[in-house]
Amino acid sequence: MMRWLAILAALLLHTAAWAHKPSDSYLTLRGSADSSDVSVRWDIALRDLDYVLQLDRDGNGELTWGEVRQRGDDIARYATSHLELSSGEKGCPVESAGPLMLDKHSDGTYAVLTLTARCESLLGNLKARYSLLFDVDPSHRGLVQWIAPGGDAAQALVFATESAEQRLALQAPDAWQTLRQYIVEGVWHIWIGFDHILFLLALLLPAVVVRREGRWQPVGDLRGAAMEVFKVVTAFTLAHSVTLSLAALQVISLPSRLVESVIAASVVLAALNNLRGTIERRRWVLAFVFGLIHGFGFASVLADLGLPQNALVLALVGFNVGVELGQLAIVAAFLPLAFNLRETRFYRAGVLTVGSIMVALVAAWWFIERAFDLAPA
Repeated sequence: MMRWLAILAALLLHTAAWAHKPSDSYLTLRGSADSSDVSVRWDIALRDLDYVLQLDRDGNGELTWGEVRQRGDDIARYATSHLELSSGEKGCPVESAGPLMLDKHSDGTYAVLTLTARCESLLGNLKARYSLLFDVDPSHRGLVQWIAPGGDAAQALVFATESAEQRLALQAPDAWQTLRQYIVEGVWHIWIGFDHILFLLALLLPAVVVRREGRWQPVGDLRGAAMEVFKVVTAFTLAHSVTLSLAALQVISLPSRLVESVIAASVVLAALNNLRGTIERRRWVLAFVFGLIHGFGFASVLADLGLPQNALVLALVGFNVGVELGQLAIVAAFLPLAFNLRETRFYRAGVLTVGSIMVALVAAWWFIERAFDLAPA
């Protein structure tokens, strides 16, 4: 049992350094109707650039605009050496086209590069090859919005180690391609959103036990446990779907720092509730109330991905469906395992009690980090 608890501790401590999302960069590639050039806006996290280029010269753990600006040429050279565009069989040299700038994303400050890829023609087979940070972080992804010449419809692409080279379509993507792309992104985000997963699991852990005389006792049948899981997951789904849609359509907007802090607090409360059993048979209420805030967290990721204006509803539906599919996969793995372990001391004392304490501690650190803006730039 102690071995399993040590493994659980290591996993939870690892998530403290990766509280919400992995390393991403964001590119917007736009073809020109008047020339064969491709304009590029590239947002790269300063924390990633600092890791590979050591931008923090004084070593105080804080990046200043002066430190970043002094290394502007190095940043541009590093980035352009990891992005290749080609049309037909000929390469499109990528060069700087504007000064380095900074911008805020949901997870910190990003350097913004303005570039131009000069192609002889865009009539051939247009391809992009992306390799930024793959040598130091295989989980890194490049999130690309490609806008073909003369159009306003964006093609969403995700570059990863296994999909480093992709074709840029010169025609707008069809409805099925758009839907599929955003479903995949929805699934991926729930699987890498550790705060969302821990909140959901903290609420689900007591589904296979019932509290009697101050102690957790195993439930008698799978049907009762499944019904409890169904209520929690349905409440969470309905809540975050509503606020995700409202935020993505720009009907409601909340500050990112507030949203991320409340999400961390929700994980703390859900985990602590497992220790005292304050809210036992109405955990679905907790799931619904805080699910509304988690929806704003999902929306911030969707905003970073970009929503194609010509297929706004389709992309939104696809992302929502992807999130739900990702949740269902987690539940499908959790419920049978938890039900079979519910009578063991390992589950009731180790997973439910000790695990909830550790989740609460990690989430408390997330809350401090986010509420007081202690996260790295």
